[in-house]
Amino acid sequence: MKVYIDSDILIWHLRGEKKAMKFLKKLRSEPSSELCVGAMQRAEVVFFMRPEEEEATLLFLSQFKTAPVDQYVVDTASVLYRRWNPTRGMDVNDALLAATVMRSGGVLYTLNEKHYPMEDLVLNKNEVEKICLLYTSPSPRDRTRSRMPSSA
Repeated sequence: MKVYIDSDILIWHLRGEKKAMKFLKKLRSEPSSELCVGAMQRAEVVFFMRPEEEEATLLFLSQFKTAPVDQYVVDTASVLYRRWNPTRGMDVNDALLAATVMRSGGVLYTLNEKHYPMEDLVLNKNEVEKICLLYTSPSPRDRTRSRMPSSA
């Protein structure tokens, strides 16, 4: 089964969060799981990595298949965005990931489930809740702090 990881979990892993690392290690060990990321989630990570993070980040991302964005995904995402952005704060990247997951029949792991209220989308909430990460300041997308562990 295709297992999609949202950028929030990827970033927490790159920042050295042990619970995120353990979670992804567990997913990698499951033979039936094909680890994937959406194209925009990969972009969220690589566009904002620092030069000193590049080698380790690209090595980490090489463990995931990056799903392409095609006309079907864009068109489906546009419908999702118009439906859910006003009430759930869904952004374009979230809509593209949801459409990608829905098309492939995969499952999505995210720490931001409020952005993914679609009934046709399979979220694995129980596993993600076990990560027990809370958004605190600085957020995972805050570029002022390195995402890499201090040992890197």
